[in-house]
Amino acid sequence: MNIFNILFSVLIFSFILFHSNALNVTHDSRSIIIDGNHKIILSGSIHYPRSTAQMWPDLIRKAKEGGLDAVETYVFWNAHEPARRQYDFNGNHDIIRFLKTIQDQGLYAILRIGPYTCAEWNYGGFPVWLHNMPGVSLRTKNDVFMNEMKNFTTLIVDMVKKEKLFASQGGNIILAQVENEYGNVMDPYGDDGKSYINWCAQMADSLDIGVPWIMCQQAAAPKPMLETCNGWYCDEYKPKDPNTPKMWTENWTGWFKSWGGADPLRTPEDLAYSVARFFQKGGTLQNYYMYHGGTNFGRTSGGPYITTTYDYNAPLDEYGNLNQPKWGHLKQLHDVLHSIEHTLTNGDIINEKLSNLVMATIYQTKEKSSCFLSNTNTKIDANVNFGGIKFFVPAWSISILLDCREEAYNTAKVSTQTSLMVKKLNKAEDEPSSLKWKWRPELIESASVQGRGDVSLNKIVDQKDMANDASDYLWYMTSIDVAKNDPMLNGTVTLRVNDTGHVLHAFFNGEYIGSQWSKYGNNNVTYVFERNINLSLGKNLISLLSVTIGFKNYGPMFDLVGAGITSPIELVLNKNVVKDLSSNKWTYKVGLNGISNKFFDIDCASKSSSKWVSDPIPIYRNFTWYKTTFKAPLENKPVVVDLLGLGKGMAWVNGHNLGRYWPSYIADKQLCKTKTCDYRGRYSNSKCVSKCGEPTQRWYHVPRSFLKDGENTLVLFEEFGGNPSGVQFQTVEIGSICINTHEGKEVKLSCQDRPISKIKFASFGSPQGVCGSFDKSEYDSKVDALSILEKECVGKESCSFKITEDKFGTPSCEVSRL
Repeated sequence: MNIFNILFSVLIFSFILFHSNALNVTHDSRSIIIDGNHKIILSGSIHYPRSTAQMWPDLIRKAKEGGLDAVETYVFWNAHEPARRQYDFNGNHDIIRFLKTIQDQGLYAILRIGPYTCAEWNYGGFPVWLHNMPGVSLRTKNDVFMNEMKNFTTLIVDMVKKEKLFASQGGNIILAQVENEYGNVMDPYGDDGKSYINWCAQMADSLDIGVPWIMCQQAAAPKPMLETCNGWYCDEYKPKDPNTPKMWTENWTGWFKSWGGADPLRTPEDLAYSVARFFQKGGTLQNYYMYHGGTNFGRTSGGPYITTTYDYNAPLDEYGNLNQPKWGHLKQLHDVLHSIEHTLTNGDIINEKLSNLVMATIYQTKEKSSCFLSNTNTKIDANVNFGGIKFFVPAWSISILLDCREEAYNTAKVSTQTSLMVKKLNKAEDEPSSLKWKWRPELIESASVQGRGDVSLNKIVDQKDMANDASDYLWYMTSIDVAKNDPMLNGTVTLRVNDTGHVLHAFFNGEYIGSQWSKYGNNNVTYVFERNINLSLGKNLISLLSVTIGFKNYGPMFDLVGAGITSPIELVLNKNVVKDLSSNKWTYKVGLNGISNKFFDIDCASKSSSKWVSDPIPIYRNFTWYKTTFKAPLENKPVVVDLLGLGKGMAWVNGHNLGRYWPSYIADKQLCKTKTCDYRGRYSNSKCVSKCGEPTQRWYHVPRSFLKDGENTLVLFEEFGGNPSGVQFQTVEIGSICINTHEGKEVKLSCQDRPISKIKFASFGSPQGVCGSFDKSEYDSKVDALSILEKECVGKESCSFKITEDKFGTPSCEVSRL
């Protein structure tokens, strides 16, 4: 088949920016039945706490425009019940408002109550107070846990029922989930695990919500639960019960990032392939995880070591922009799938092998037929004859034929625009070129010098048990009395501390002696911190500041994985004399002075303004607070703050916690094994990664709702020591867009609310290069495509046209692709 290309680069200066009736939801093995209509459902995960309430309408509108039928969300127990029987459903935690916003856009909702979520969320969504209840064992047959789980699940169901949001009440919620991915980890729990999952089913069913309950990754789920699949691909998945529809609750659109990890990318071609393949093989419901990832504000990221960004390479990026071409390529697929919905849910199915690894699937009713042509070969393109017509099906792709005669879509042929995003400096009026800073120290003397704490015990305590997730920071302090005849008085003594993989800062007699932390890929392994110290006659004070970076959120008994310092803690003389300090009297103090006294709060900061010093500003100083003011960038583009140059800490804007920052953590160079990214072949999170050798994360989202007119305040707590002089507020917007497409395709270029200002390049034939850097070939048409497009597009917010020889001329040589 001859392939003709046309490529454009468009310079622009902006970024892209019905109520449900009463429903009756049932199911059969082929579809979900809503009000008697057989439906395939295309859905996308958007987690309400990872964005702001002000962002929800725009995100959901873009999801609908992208061709989705539903929005799926988890419910986060630790967000809503931070302390036992104390509830929070305000602001970003207002789940009812979120569900109603989905309903207002005319979309269905899928409510994954859990209440265990995983979701790379701190402690998997469980509140740590639950872990600290006497006699509790999580996710197993345990009365204490099950009573609390039932209480929270019932609370959520009753709230939703009160607002009549279940489809059985005329609302938009068509499915609900209890537990989450338990089948993956159930075996270690033994018979108690089986009893627990059966109890989950009975408990959920007793709540009488009137719509089906699902359990993902739970093979042979107990009745009446419906099982579903999660993963990169679910086309080969078959429910154990043949009467259960084939549902995919998590199609991973990318992957999350860990500190020290590279940027993951799942190509639009492969993601579309996975979706088309799933529906080719009888799929009913497919949900993107994530459709919008968002941001792990505050201390919500789990892991440990999961970054503040949760962009997930999703179709809507962290800031809510369209991630093009992924969003547009999937939208085209959704439109085609919706157009053949009737044949997919009602037609007879015939499979026909066309050649090695090339298969045709025909869905046929009396009125019409629709076909899929799949080529699962990872290297070799295919030219096949089907129904007397020749079709070109690239390797690792699927073509969809609406009438089984003409290709309407191919997963490997991307014909939507690519948007290259850029960061631009703050354009606020009268904004200085650099920010003016004040600073103050974190007062650590009471702990590091005086050893003052809140609780004393003769043992080492897990950080979850002591801090109860109130802070990332916990002091462990003890003293040693050294007598004149103690051999350690005059020898070389090593302080040896075992830690569970997060960060440790050590002080001896009030002096800082060093820090250590786990490296990327080694997050769950205890490491040993060792430093030589000189003991003094009499009392010596050891102060250890343990820092957590999100509690573990996944795995069997993940809740029992330790955090903080573990036994033994030892003094070692000449490698052979060891004194174990584990049973010493240890004093504990939760948190830091500046956090406890809310240095980041605007009102608190203004009351103590005299304690903030303007000059000189120290740099590369551990445990330091910095404060500055700035004006919000003009217009409405998403705002980020560049924290390059800082070490590790937390950032607040107008008292809102942006999350943990750690731009000094560089992504491992060894992770980027190849520079090219081939969409062909099965995807994994180590494939197509980039930005190795760069900061894991330097840009931090500042939602517009956090900002106000006039003066805004940024406060940083710098833990490791950094230089704030380079900190800048910028906006995220499209720098340029381009298209590489084929003859016969209808092309649309859009910069949404801004006119296209300039066409930089256009050519028809076989131009070479990648988006943002194209060159003509000697075989390209001699027609001036650039002039044609300047007339059609410049000055308009969008333009569309079809790629034809009549319009753009005939290339001097056809380019074949076999």
